[in-house]
Amino acid sequence: MIALLVILQVKLWFGDGSIAEVRQLNKSVSIQQQKNKMAQDRNQALEAEVKDLKKGLDAIEERARSELGMIKKTRETFYQIVERKSQSSK
Repeated sequence: MIALLVILQVKLWFGDGSIAEVRQLNKSVSIQQQKNKMAQDRNQALEAEVKDLKKGLDAIEERARSELGMIKKTRETFYQIVERKSQSSK
């Protein structure tokens, strides 16, 4: 009976499906779930952007303005503000 108990304890702590292995697998699953959540969030953001780009020109116009510095041909004037370089004291 004691030998059987020892064998079962060894299997429980060191064999396949041991407590340590289950803890490690749970940790791996948790990490993978976090990665999946981040990927899902990124995919949703990209999907929303694609839908917006397919539907209307507002997103394309906004992107052209912010990333490319473009302006409309009519009713719009471009002003560029250039800061003066401070003169160093002599």
